[in-house]
Amino acid sequence: MNCMNRLAGTAVIAMAAVLASAPASAARNEYGTTHGPRWEDQVLDAVIARPFGIVATGAGAVVWGVSLPFSLLGGNAGEAADALVGGPGRETFVRCLGCRSEGRRQHAADSQ
Repeated sequence: MNCMNRLAGTAVIAMAAVLASAPASAARNEYGTTHGPRWEDQVLDAVIARPFGIVATGAGAVVWGVSLPFSLLGGNAGEAADALVGGPGRETFVRCLGCRSEGRRQHAADSQ
């Protein structure tokens, strides 16, 4: 059990270090257009952030299931589901690889 706690703590610290070191916005070239995410960000996202997001989505689903009777009594089961399962799920499965913001990436060809 102690080994699992140590492993989980190491994963959280590594995730925090990766997120803190990444740039907050995309780089712009001299024409003002944005480039896609760097390959380093994509690799770290695929290796660290996505598996962590899958675990967070599963853990959120378990917590939501346990708290469901109380959420139903309080009338906020939908809000609880969105906060505990929907948010981590969107960050894990909808966000483009290496991107910082939620949602799909819009390409220049798609907007024309």
